[in-house]
Amino acid sequence: MSAALFGRLGYSVCVLEMDARPGGYIAGFNRLDYRFDSAIHWLNQCGKNGLVTQAFSFIGNDFPKAAVQHKIRRYHVNEYDYLVTTDVDAFKRQLQQDFPEDYNGIERFFRDARRIGTSFENFRFINRNMSTMNIWEKMKRGIQMLRFVIPFIPHVRFSGEEGVKKGLKRYFTHPKLLELFGSEPDLLSCLIPIAWTYIQDYQTPPPGGSQTFAEWLEYVSRTYQNDIRFKSRVSRISIENGVATGVEYENRGQLYKVEGKYIIAACDVKNLYEKYLPQGIAHPDLLKRLDNAELYASAFTLSLALDCTGEELGFGEEILYIADATLNRNKLGNGDPETSGIHVISGSVRDKSLAPEGKGTLTIFIPSFIEQYENWGTTLDAKGNYKRGTDYKDTKQKVADILIERLERELNIDLRSHIVYLDIATPITHQRYTGNRNGTMMGARPGKSNMQAKVAHYKTPVSNVFLSGHWAELGGGIPVAVRAAMNSTLLVLKKENKLAFRLLADYMDGKLTADSVNQSTLVRPYANDWQQKPTPAEKVQRKKQQVNTSDQVEN
Repeated sequence: MSAALFGRLGYSVCVLEMDARPGGYIAGFNRLDYRFDSAIHWLNQCGKNGLVTQAFSFIGNDFPKAAVQHKIRRYHVNEYDYLVTTDVDAFKRQLQQDFPEDYNGIERFFRDARRIGTSFENFRFINRNMSTMNIWEKMKRGIQMLRFVIPFIPHVRFSGEEGVKKGLKRYFTHPKLLELFGSEPDLLSCLIPIAWTYIQDYQTPPPGGSQTFAEWLEYVSRTYQNDIRFKSRVSRISIENGVATGVEYENRGQLYKVEGKYIIAACDVKNLYEKYLPQGIAHPDLLKRLDNAELYASAFTLSLALDCTGEELGFGEEILYIADATLNRNKLGNGDPETSGIHVISGSVRDKSLAPEGKGTLTIFIPSFIEQYENWGTTLDAKGNYKRGTDYKDTKQKVADILIERLERELNIDLRSHIVYLDIATPITHQRYTGNRNGTMMGARPGKSNMQAKVAHYKTPVSNVFLSGHWAELGGGIPVAVRAAMNSTLLVLKKENKLAFRLLADYMDGKLTADSVNQSTLVRPYANDWQQKPTPAEKVQRKKQQVNTSDQVEN
């Protein structure tokens, strides 16, 4: 994202990507004639007024468009089966019908969620980091943030096993209602999904999957003649007299160096300080705080190609959550395939371009951790890399079999006989392809301890090296990564080009429109001529159509 922004503003950029394709967790992958989204299962801030749309619109209007997701989440929890849709009050009424003794509490729960949603909607332009502001802007932002967080404040203290129960008991008395929401890590995690639903801030990935976002950004960067070097693994950042002068990296067994005035590191923060920057640059206290940071779990993910459609097996566009709510929160999230809550999505129900006609895709995942099963049956080589062998393959297949059997049992379906292809990704997989510590999916968790430890940051001890990506913020996902990209870009522009800085800052603050940006002499023209490439399934369908057309001509 930063590369596309810098290109738009007239700067020369070189992107070093360790994978063979752009996107990190949203890169996705193709198998046979199927396409799978590797990480994106729902989207926020990609609607008409969302941050992601705003950021992309600074560049152009030909970016992939996400659509409102109307069927959002299905709770298959014990004897209950609830579907949450954009008509979220229907969900409220259903709960009030099933739990009449908690009628008023349910009303208050949804009222509080709506207030949080209204706050999200009313304060859309608060994405600039404080380090990009002058004193007056900081004062104004402080007042805005205070007004923004008011609906959140009564709920912040309810976290952890007992905290969530205590918070929910302010609304509910029935044990089943407490169980329905009790798997979340804190009370706000129960309320915010409902809040997003009230303001219709759930979107499905654009046609072709979430990887099209990365493909568009790659196209924009190349349009501005900027370099993107894949399969390029950074080895160190060169420092002279306390200033970074370039990056050394390995590509296909050869060592290279690229020089640059500024370096933005959208990578694992510990790798930045312990591997890429010289030893001693980061204060030991900072390294200790990063070591102790609370991170999101990794994931164990099954990607299934099916010989039938997802609809034929009973799946819809919504995320299906299956859990035994009588279990405590730890058992629902500890990575045990026998007890962990399972998320299931059929991407091909939402997007027919992901699978051949009459067939489908299914993604099954649970939270997972790299230390499980003695590091998933791997061993470490001399460089500290995980070596995968027979034990690794057997271990992940055993876990996959348990999950498939649970799904078949819970939904009373025959899934296994419809599997054409099965891809199994473990935390080892996620770490190998992204470089993120322990394969974490979204970096550092939002929360009191990480905030107090100042885990999230943009500025490093080297004045021209900035952190970006989800490690620069607390939380993860596309909106966080986009916000980090815009803020790290601003920090460079603040030093390099005051006029361009003001243009982007005012745009982020909602003071300028995309049309105003297009009229500015500070940006380079963009033709809005990106053409999306067909998916494997679309290629197959086009070939069939060509054959049929040819046959008709011959006849």
